Amino acid sequence: MALPLVLVHGHPFDHTMWTPQIEAFSPTRRVIAPDLRGYGTSPAVPGITLLSDFAQDIESLLDELKVETFVLAGLSMGGQIAMECYARLGDRVRGLVLADTFAEPETPGGRLARNAMADRLLAEGMAGYADEVLEKMVAPYADPAVKAHVHRMMTATSPEGAAAALRGRAERPDYRPLLTQVTVPALVVVGEDDEYTPVSDAAAMHTALPDAELHVVARAAHLPNLERAAEFNEVLENFLAKVEA
Repeated sequence: MALPLVLVHGHPFDHTMWTPQIEAFSPTRRVIAPDLRGYGTSPAVPGITLLSDFAQDIESLLDELKVETFVLAGLSMGGQIAMECYARLGDRVRGLVLADTFAEPETPGGRLARNAMADRLLAEGMAGYADEVLEKMVAPYADPAVKAHVHRMMTATSPEGAAAALRGRAERPDYRPLLTQVTVPALVVVGEDDEYTPVSDAAAMHTALPDAELHVVARAAHLPNLERAAEFNEVLENFLAKVEA
């Protein structure tokens, strides 16, 4: 039987970040792709949203949906939430997909930068930030429709929700020890031209995980699941088949 697939989006996006995967996999398995707290249609909670808060939300949702075992996939911040979920729900996870993310704790400089950005988003809104980072989120050569979708998600995000998540991420723990203890198959995916989480970050996670494969998506930046959806879906399909075998 096909395992449910749980998809955790990144910042500052919403569940439509996974549209190509929802469309590809929904015909053959249950796909669960929620809007995280403060994103999309989920209400924003001011203050600080820790990665553990997001993980608790996902655990509660899966309990409510009566989903016992599943394959868990997350991209960027969603990948760090997926690691946090594995720490809580490891006995229910049958496969782990970490895309364009990294396991290291925040640095002192990074903590300052994230909190400063949170202040800026609350003061200015999302538009200027979205314009600035668009061609780092997706490559400058990405399809215009993909660029438009990514920009639309960013500008639609609640500044309060985004700021709370940034402050929470500034407090994130070191997930590197956790990776060495993962007992299920893992897939690490990264865009070849990702500036936020370069291939070296993906390679480090791949090395730490006991049973993992690494796939580098050529001509993609931080969102290969959108920029190179067909290739991403094929790699994910092969991984799901391996897990279910």
